[in-house]
Amino acid sequence: MTQTTYKTATVGGRKIFYREAGDAALPTIVLLHGFPTSSFMFRNLIPLLADRFHVIAPDYVGFGQSDAPSATEFDYTFDDLTAHVAGLIDALGLTSYILYMQDFGGPVGFRLFAQRPEAVRGFVIQNTNAYTAGVGEPAAQVFLPLWENRNAETEAAARGFLAAGTTQFQYLVGARDEAAISPDNWTHDQALLDRPGTDAYMLDLLDDYKTNVAAYDSWHAAFRAHKPKTLITWGRGDPFFTPAGAEAFLADLPDAKLVWLDSGHFVLDENAETVAAEIIDTFAA
Repeated sequence: MTQTTYKTATVGGRKIFYREAGDAALPTIVLLHGFPTSSFMFRNLIPLLADRFHVIAPDYVGFGQSDAPSATEFDYTFDDLTAHVAGLIDALGLTSYILYMQDFGGPVGFRLFAQRPEAVRGFVIQNTNAYTAGVGEPAAQVFLPLWENRNAETEAAARGFLAAGTTQFQYLVGARDEAAISPDNWTHDQALLDRPGTDAYMLDLLDDYKTNVAAYDSWHAAFRAHKPKTLITWGRGDPFFTPAGAEAFLADLPDAKLVWLDSGHFVLDENAETVAAEIIDTFAA
């Protein structure tokens, strides 16, 4: 049952790709990927969890192996990405699940939680923000101007986040041993980023990220009201989502367990076994 299978479902007229492993009778954990990657980022973690959990890892619309309509054919917003993940969850008949969230996974997962808190058994939070305290200077310098006034100049700066060098940097920054980080990560991600038209809808999403910041207060209220069991595993060398962002969760989720990892924005190449053990210890007892 630990073998990963690769499937698709049609949600809202779009093909949504997802990875699945584990017995469906076990507790479900939904793995929500970051930017600019896909469920591919979880390829090593899934087998480590599949003997204790039913694991589902979708690709958002426009990412990975899911449909990627142009920016004129689909409204690339976090609301719409979330709606398609929610549609997949419903299509699979999932009524109770843990949410693992990294980077873009946070805005998707926290929206899901706000919409259906009774279904969420807990959070695994890994380098994703819900607090302005966690916004690193490299991100702030690029995105604050974009959110204030989207124009050719501010878009040009944001395009730097779509460049091959930036994609590679996101995987290597903070790593204990760069030789342990597979180049498959950035090679795979960049091949998809470089598809014609992808830059347009990625810029739409980077601009729409401001709606996540606007929702922070409501998310915090939901955290306090529902008190989901929470595990935070955080690469402390992340310049985009800084350690202050991890610590900020503790104000609203004081019972959360915070585990620091000697890593950066992406942690799983060097820390998959540690992360899996913490998840099992927290949620599989």
